[in-house]
Amino acid sequence: MVRRQTNIPNTPIARRRRIAELLAAQTIRSQGQLEKLLAADGLEVTQATLSRDLEDLGAVKIRDDSGGLVYSVPGEVDRRLPAATDAVESRLARRCAEVLVSAEGIGNLVVLRTPPGAAHFLAYAIDSVENDEIMGNIAGDDTIMIVGRDPEGGARLASYFTSLAEGVERTS
Repeated sequence: MVRRQTNIPNTPIARRRRIAELLAAQTIRSQGQLEKLLAADGLEVTQATLSRDLEDLGAVKIRDDSGGLVYSVPGEVDRRLPAATDAVESRLARRCAEVLVSAEGIGNLVVLRTPPGAAHFLAYAIDSVENDEIMGNIAGDDTIMIVGRDPEGGARLASYFTSLAEGVERTS
């Protein structure tokens, strides 16, 4: 197979983004098929790594128009399937556990701190969750500012993110 030259680094974030793009753009029925497409982009992966990537993306198999099973990523990337709320929130909880350093809320604002370079990683996971309490967020290098809808809900949102990081179930 002739390898196409790309500028895609073989990092988990870049690889998962490419996987999501491939799943949204074409019909992919197996991990082997996906592995070959990634290899054509210069991304060599093991089956175990590919399985983890698909799990982290929340990828599922759905029936296409012909009745065959195809991989799909819920939500923003693939409109064939509505967002799987539990999977998306579970992914957000994992991201919080991995990178959340602190969360503070005041008024309708929340400031989340992460290690340097990790804010966008967490902000993307926050954007993926359909949370009516969140109007939006802005991410820098190590800081995310979230604007909440409730004028006094910042402290509650900060507590929500802290409890996700600690693995505590949300009660409301």
